[in-house]
Amino acid sequence: MLLKLSIKNFAIIDDLQIIFQPGLDVITGETGAGKSILLGALGLVLGNRAESNVLLNKEKKCIVEVTFNTEHHLKVREWLQQLEMDEDDELTLRREISPNGKSRAFVNDTPVNLTQLKELTSLLVDLHQQFDTFELGEEDFQREVLDALSGCTKETVQYHNSFLLYSKLQKELLQLKDQQQQAKNEQDYKQFLLAELEDAFFKENELEQLDQELALLNNAGAISAALSDAVQFLKEGDEPVIQQLKSVLQRLQQYKNVHKNFDEITSRLQSAQIELADIASELDHLQNTISIDEERMRQINERLELGYKLQKKHNVQTTGDLIALQQRLAEEVQVVFNMEQSIAAKEKEVQQLKQQLEKEAEFIHQKRKRQSTPFSEQVNGLLNRVGMPNARLQIELKETALNSFGKDEISFLFDANKSNRFEPISKVASGGELSRLMLCIKSLVAASIELPTMIFDEIDSGISGEAARQVGILLKELSMSHQVIAITHLPQIAAKASAHYFVYKEEEHSQIRTKIRLLNQHEQIESIAKMLSGEKMTESSLITAREMVNS
Repeated sequence: MLLKLSIKNFAIIDDLQIIFQPGLDVITGETGAGKSILLGALGLVLGNRAESNVLLNKEKKCIVEVTFNTEHHLKVREWLQQLEMDEDDELTLRREISPNGKSRAFVNDTPVNLTQLKELTSLLVDLHQQFDTFELGEEDFQREVLDALSGCTKETVQYHNSFLLYSKLQKELLQLKDQQQQAKNEQDYKQFLLAELEDAFFKENELEQLDQELALLNNAGAISAALSDAVQFLKEGDEPVIQQLKSVLQRLQQYKNVHKNFDEITSRLQSAQIELADIASELDHLQNTISIDEERMRQINERLELGYKLQKKHNVQTTGDLIALQQRLAEEVQVVFNMEQSIAAKEKEVQQLKQQLEKEAEFIHQKRKRQSTPFSEQVNGLLNRVGMPNARLQIELKETALNSFGKDEISFLFDANKSNRFEPISKVASGGELSRLMLCIKSLVAASIELPTMIFDEIDSGISGEAARQVGILLKELSMSHQVIAITHLPQIAAKASAHYFVYKEEEHSQIRTKIRLLNQHEQIESIAKMLSGEKMTESSLITAREMVNS
């Protein structure tokens, strides 16, 4: 609900403040008094374009500020949460225009850009001016209206959430198929590389071990000669070391009782003799195992050549790298087969969800279809009451492919003159017709849709008498559950006001300024009497005005 509007240094307004009331707030005043200036100032806070020529005092900035009660406004609170702003029961919006033409906007003193300001104010204020179509011509609004009256808003929300999941699954399925196609394009080559490695069948560290074995075979002759010399030196020569050590040991053992250290030394010599004898035996055995094996060398060279070739081909260094590459290729080749299973499962999931959506969309379509004719007839009846007897609304439902909100393309078509040529509202309805049409529609759905504060500017254009009275009744009915602000010239509408504001001009310091005041009941009756009879009130106009206010 709009609580307060404050305007400073705008057009011919120096400093003005309006405290609005719940229900139906009516603003009246003579032509040129400044009612349109009030809306122009309000438009700045709603995000309209700002120009420096609106400044009354060119050396001071213009400030327009509005305060709303948003205690029960869930959409506004969600918007504030998204921007991580504080959520209070009261929300203050401010627009400042500097003398240099620069503009700034604030939400609870937090700077915002105009796009954000427009998003927020669209949730707070629904302004209907002459020649403005607003959301009446938008498909989303038309769908919300029809769904509210059809009683399928909940089903449409559930369907919408399922459709979002359906779109997500479709995207995932497409990605899987793209990945599969890309994998298939590389499949043959990867399969060839894998087969090549599998045929090679390398074992862990095989190439490194073969390299060592080849080095041994290439030096077999020299190694055998060295081993032979060592064996000869230790036990088979003219004076083998082991035999000499044995002789030394025998001589020293004769004196081991003469000196206390001889016993230890002879023991150590005996151990050395045994160790050397063992070493000589091992060297002799090792010599017998080493031989030049040309066939084995050929086999190793072929194996190493294959390994080095594959290492170079794949730019790796070790046998372990080749084995790891083989495992990776095997996994990548398997992915293609796994993808087929994943795609089949995803296709099944998508198809099942699509079938569910088709059932839900058909259910919603039938409810919309059943309500479209009664709704248009109700609107047409109200249009007749508000002075548009020749105007007709028609709801057109075209079945389409599944979309975010069902399978319907919804259009509100309008014929203002019984021409039987129904066209989209925005193309054929005038500003006054749009305002009254919107009033008729919203009076039917007010209890079903969370509507913001509604402002109707000159909704009375082109009507009088009973039609004007009916417009007043509809505005009053609508204001029972929503705040409605109406700018009017008609006493029939002003008489229905919960709060009546009067806009006037006043000379102040030799300059004309726009002022506004809230009328008490006596002043309201007098104002309505003047609207009935002109500037000069009559006793009969006062009586009529009093009856209109009290009826």
